[in-house]
Amino acid sequence: MPALTPEQARRVYDRIGRTQDWQRFYEDAATADLVARAGFDAAHSIVELGCGTGRFAASLLARRLPVDAGYVGVDLSPRMVALASERLRPWRDRARVSLVDGDAPVPASDGAADRFVANYVFDLLGPEQTRATLAEARRVLAPDGLLCTAGLTFGQAGIAQFVSRAWTAVWTRRPELVGGCRPVRLVDALDPAAWDVRHRGTVVAWGIASEILIAMRR
Repeated sequence: MPALTPEQARRVYDRIGRTQDWQRFYEDAATADLVARAGFDAAHSIVELGCGTGRFAASLLARRLPVDAGYVGVDLSPRMVALASERLRPWRDRARVSLVDGDAPVPASDGAADRFVANYVFDLLGPEQTRATLAEARRVLAPDGLLCTAGLTFGQAGIAQFVSRAWTAVWTRRPELVGGCRPVRLVDALDPAAWDVRHRGTVVAWGIASEILIAMRR
């Protein structure tokens, strides 16, 4: 079963809308680990691909980022862009959200960002989309900038292994039922000539395994 096309993903996430926040029961442990390790308190320009409802961005802006840090979020779902724009209104002087079509470049200059965030995005993409997205992340990041991601991965034992196998089985038959996402190993897609992996770990919450990956642009 191939990954969802951008248009299919757009329809899925327009329909999901605000209920995406319910995924916090397994996402928050992983993104908290990511934030603790990625030095956001020293970041000044953040680009987030797949900003969703803006919940992660709002947390960063309220608690982690320096007061002069700028944020750019993009999403391919008009519903998500509207929700994120409303949630980030308190920081409208330094945060903006844009709609993208899945093929166009991220609206950021070459080397403009010191953090490129993509949480629960790469587990939605196929191999070609993953390569293109990593190339875009590398374009947007400054030479010492960090790729910061959390996403579904394969459980290695016990309930996490069972859940990841079951999730993959559902995705194979009806990917829209799991938001088009499935367990992947993003670390395998990183070219060592382009990326220096600074941290890779796995966080399991409620039996769902997430890969935490932080890599520096070479």
